[in-house]
Amino acid sequence: MKYFLLCCFTFVLFSSAVLAADFFVAPAGNDAQPGTLDKPFATPARALAAAREVKAEPVTIHLRGGVYELTEPVRLTSEDARTDKAPMVIRAYKDERPVLSAGVRLTGWQVGEDGRWRLTLDAVKTGGWTFGQLFVNNQRRLRPRLPEAGYFNVASNMPPTEANAKRGFDRFQFKDDNVKPNWSNLQDVELIGFHQWSTSRMRIASVDAEQKVVNFTGPTRGLASWTDFKTGHRYFVVNVKESLNKPGQWYLDRPTGVLTYIPMPGETTDKTEVIAPRIDQVLVLAGDVKQHQWIQHIRFEGLTLAHTNWVCEADGESFPQAAINAREAIAAIGTRDVQFVGCAVVHTGGYAMGFGAGCRNVTVERCEMVDIGGGGVKIGNAGGAHSWGELQANAGDPESGVEHITVRDSTIAHAGRIHPAGVGVWIGHASHNTIEHNDIFDLYYSGLSVGWTWGYQTPSNAHHNDVGWNDVYQIGQGVLSDMGGIYTLGVSPGTRIHHNNFHDIESFSYGGWGLYTDEGSSEIKMDHNLVYNTKDGSFHQHYGRDNHITNNILVNSKLWQIRRSRVEEHRSFIIDHNIVYWNLPDTPLLGSGKGNWKDGHYDMDNNLYWYDGKAFDFAGFTQKEWNDMGKDQHSIIADPLFVDAANGDFHLRDDSPAKKIGFEPWDYTKAGRTTPRSLTKDMPAVPATYE
Repeated sequence: MKYFLLCCFTFVLFSSAVLAADFFVAPAGNDAQPGTLDKPFATPARALAAAREVKAEPVTIHLRGGVYELTEPVRLTSEDARTDKAPMVIRAYKDERPVLSAGVRLTGWQVGEDGRWRLTLDAVKTGGWTFGQLFVNNQRRLRPRLPEAGYFNVASNMPPTEANAKRGFDRFQFKDDNVKPNWSNLQDVELIGFHQWSTSRMRIASVDAEQKVVNFTGPTRGLASWTDFKTGHRYFVVNVKESLNKPGQWYLDRPTGVLTYIPMPGETTDKTEVIAPRIDQVLVLAGDVKQHQWIQHIRFEGLTLAHTNWVCEADGESFPQAAINAREAIAAIGTRDVQFVGCAVVHTGGYAMGFGAGCRNVTVERCEMVDIGGGGVKIGNAGGAHSWGELQANAGDPESGVEHITVRDSTIAHAGRIHPAGVGVWIGHASHNTIEHNDIFDLYYSGLSVGWTWGYQTPSNAHHNDVGWNDVYQIGQGVLSDMGGIYTLGVSPGTRIHHNNFHDIESFSYGGWGLYTDEGSSEIKMDHNLVYNTKDGSFHQHYGRDNHITNNILVNSKLWQIRRSRVEEHRSFIIDHNIVYWNLPDTPLLGSGKGNWKDGHYDMDNNLYWYDGKAFDFAGFTQKEWNDMGKDQHSIIADPLFVDAANGDFHLRDDSPAKKIGFEPWDYTKAGRTTPRSLTKDMPAVPATYE
């Protein structure tokens, strides 16, 4: 009997050992080897091929530390799908740091008498390769820019040429000699024009120095007023060879293939890592949406993905709102039950991640997206501006919808470095998603965006989204306009925006708001948010229906505290149980004037207002007139008794009168990440600019 039990125990141990497969990959490995710890593969692709042979067993692919220079993205298809009993983990080996790089390290520099480094790249010279970014010692470096600081301004807009009369704008008049016809490689010069909430990156076809007209190789995106190069609008130019003059700048002369770099003080060719991107994506998960064949049950842990390329098209590129057509370093469709845990995406030309058609039950947790060319995470289908792979989806097929994507405890920082309109987290036509406990900061457009149907179209594919406990700040920074810490549009029943901190939001011209319900935003609840230091209002509604703004702390917006921009026949919103506090001089409570508030199609009550002891009115109405309209009849004007508002402590003292309006305090310091950054904590500073 003892012998029988011993045999059974031995069999169980042996079975457990063989029911899991481990493969190892190392930069110095060899794909002809068996993929063991001692004899690893060289490429992730080879390890994936090996994993396909052991479908019935759990698989772990261990990536050893070092840089994997990819010539094409790591690509998974439905053939790589796993089961809940036999999942796959692709992870960093122990505490090592593998980097999946879309770039290549450049060596063989020649140092000229002028101190500049030069390298001839034959693949560039023959037209097989070009790149628009360069990374030196783990830091983005920039091409020469004119003007060196600030912007030029359009002298006068012009109608499009006959060739583009129905497509978009393709020229304007400039001032002085801001654009020159004799610049080297003129069509490689890029002109970045700023509209209200978007940019256009144009290539120059010709310059008429006498008439001061710059003509582009292609048009902007359509003929709407917000795509025009209007008189006075800002622009700058990059990649002008003649203006290469500062340490850290570089220039790629495509006709000759010569890359020139001006080193920073202390940099030497033997101790400096220079990486140029080759491909625009690192990881592609391509499930078959049409056939409902999903990629499933895969987990990525501790990986760094870096150095993606973005190159302006020959006819230029005019970006829509949120730059949603910029590609992603990690792109997924038809992907379900997949997790990204403790990963980093850095130094990109576009967005960090995108989850499109057919994606469900995907989690991004404890990840770090830093130094991003576009935005952080895209969730959903982008409508007319299709990002990668979404055209595979069948129209009307409910399985092609995107839902239950979670972004949690992650960092999205220093974004918009190529596409300033990039958003921290963008949710479009997707439902039941959760965005919680993230740090989102240093962007040039909105921090978060949810919805993406203009107007009151139903049924909505963007509903029951939950955005909570995020710290969103340093937004806009005076670059674009018409933005919010959170920007919503369309009918979104069940969507809740709560327990977030939105602060330090500055637009270029109009529209630096904290909570911003735009374009038909409806049935959204915004509660327990702390909003402070905004430009145009802590809350603004352009137009919408039955949004509930409750139990928020709204502090010190520069122009006004709350704004309503459109009168409609239905109830616009309910604003109740909020604390509104401000002390800036000559700043009203309500913006847009009497006309936008006299109709009464909104509810406001049980709020606490305090203008640092000074008198104020209600959009031109006295308090009595306002109360007689049925507004704020149970609200109070009183000091909320913050612990230390002057130093940013907005906790309430125990004797605060806010309890009289039924206000529910919360600990706003718990917003943001709950764990520290890891993979990017020692990164060099990201340049505080964009190109």
